[in-house]
Amino acid sequence: MGWPKLARMDWLPLLSTLAGAAIGIVATLIADRNRWKHDDVKEALRLRLDIYTQYTTTVKALGETLRALAEREHPSDDERALALREAFRDSGITIASERMWLIAPQPVVEASNSVFHCLRSICDGYIDGAAVSSPEDRAHWEARGEAAAKMRQLMREDLGVGPLTERHSPLLNDYNNPSAQ
Repeated sequence: MGWPKLARMDWLPLLSTLAGAAIGIVATLIADRNRWKHDDVKEALRLRLDIYTQYTTTVKALGETLRALAEREHPSDDERALALREAFRDSGITIASERMWLIAPQPVVEASNSVFHCLRSICDGYIDGAAVSSPEDRAHWEARGEAAAKMRQLMREDLGVGPLTERHSPLLNDYNNPSAQ
């Protein structure tokens, strides 16, 4: 006798409730997935910002160190060469460069590699006896400045930051003209 009652039961409200619950669960899962994706994108952006900041800071510090060592008096050319090589090795530029190779997009990696090689040329020039502010030295620094500007531009594009409207630091020519700083 329970069977006829079951046959007469209205299934529409029960099916509507089940369908609503299923839609709610699916919507929650989609929202969670989108939130996770957004969090992953934000974390990747933060990681690249940290790596870019470390690299540009290391580049700047290494350049200043190389210039200071080249201006300093050394007991011999061998001592000068040793000090410059140690400064390059101890600067952390190779570690920062490897992090770039692992995380950054290819255009940024290529630009950062160009800056690395410019600094290597500056170091090698000083080891070979180039004087600070000599024409050879100026050419190396000019190349490093151009490479660094391109690298920063690509980094800013990758981070979704607009272009710079003014220079961050003076050009090499400005070092000899204090009023330009």
